[in-house]
Amino acid sequence: MAKRTPNKKQPKKVEAFQPEFAGKMNFYLNAVDQFLRHPDDEPPIGLILCKERNRVTVEFSLRGMTQPMGVSEYRLLPKNVRDALPTPQQLEAELEKADQEVNE
Repeated sequence: MAKRTPNKKQPKKVEAFQPEFAGKMNFYLNAVDQFLRHPDDEPPIGLILCKERNRVTVEFSLRGMTQPMGVSEYRLLPKNVRDALPTPQQLEAELEKADQEVNE
């Protein structure tokens, strides 16, 4: 049986981690788990990528959350590396093509 593509929530904000991000992610993960997850899927995992994070703030924000999630800072790749990588549209097209081949 083909592996299902995970559902993902992709906010477009670029800022430092805020405690309320954990609450929002917990909400999204619970909704995905309840309404979108297929019985064959693994539980959803939330990953919050942010411009910067404070370890103590993240620890207190995630304490007591029942859904698996993590917080990480992101760094942009050098321009020459970014230019050599496929675009999100190209990746999406390749994934759709592979999905179609598996389902034929």
